[in-house]
This record gives sequence, structure tokens and C-alpha cells, in this order.
Amino acid sequence: MDLSDLRPNPKARKSRKRVGRGISAGQGKTAGRGEKGQRHRYSIPPGFEGGQTPLYRRLPTRRGMSNAAHNIGIFRTEFAVVNVGALSERFEADEEITPERLLESGLIGKLLDGVKILGDGEIDKPLKVRAHAFSASARAKIEAANGSVEVIGE
Repeated sequence: MDLSDLRPNPKARKSRKRVGRGISAGQGKTAGRGEKGQRHRYSIPPGFEGGQTPLYRRLPTRRGMSNAAHNIGIFRTEFAVVNVGALSERFEADEEITPERLLESGLIGKLLDGVKILGDGEIDKPLKVRAHAFSASARAKIEAANGSVEVIGE
């Protein structure tokens, strides 16, 4: 057996239907387009709804929207969030907490655009926390527990 002997199974490769090649060929005359009517005579553009205002023109336009102004789309910054209660449970006192440590410990799945610490939960030990953003309540709770807060990337 050789590579040149390989052939597809019989009838495995179907030849294309050749329309409009005479009445005896089975798809002659109207070539599968039926009798009369707009679509029989010529092609119509996609989205054409028979003269009714098409959907893409019925929908309202979004004037005045920009990605930069409204923090949507490609300019959005998406943070991986962690609550101070979770930090208190997972880490020992006086331990330095960085985004890389949070990733290793499994508190966050991905770094995304940065890590933000939120103030849900209680903290009872001093921690050195380095993150990209902090909520006001998280900052207050960490500092009240004699911990330190450092913002990365300012």
C-alpha cells in the first residue's frame, strides 16, 4: 500500500449541484428559485425587510457615549477583589501580602488589571498589604488593626 493508493470512499465526496443547465438536468429553467417574485428575479441585500424599516435602523442610536467618559468597554479597569475578612483568616500577623501571594494562596483566580481590597469582614491582626486599590473602609480597618497599606502603581 502506498500514499498514492489512498482514495476517499465511493460517494463520500459529493459533487456540487450545477443549476440552470437545461430542463433535463432537473434544476433547469428557474434553477431552484421558484416562479415569479422578488427573490426569483435578483438578489436582495441582507437585512432587507420588504420595505419595512429594518431592525438596524429601528434600534435607537447611542449618542454621547464614549468608552473613556463612561468607563465601559476597552477602557474599563477590572479588579480582582478580596475582602479584609478573607485576609485575616488566611494570613498570619505581620505578614506582607502582595498580589502574587494572593494568587498563590488561591484568594484570587487572576490578577486582571490589579487587586482591590474591600472592607467586608473583620480584621484582628496587623498585616502589611500591598495592592492596586483599597476601599475607604478596608484602609480604615487595616490601619485600625495596626497594619500598613501601600498602593501599587501610583
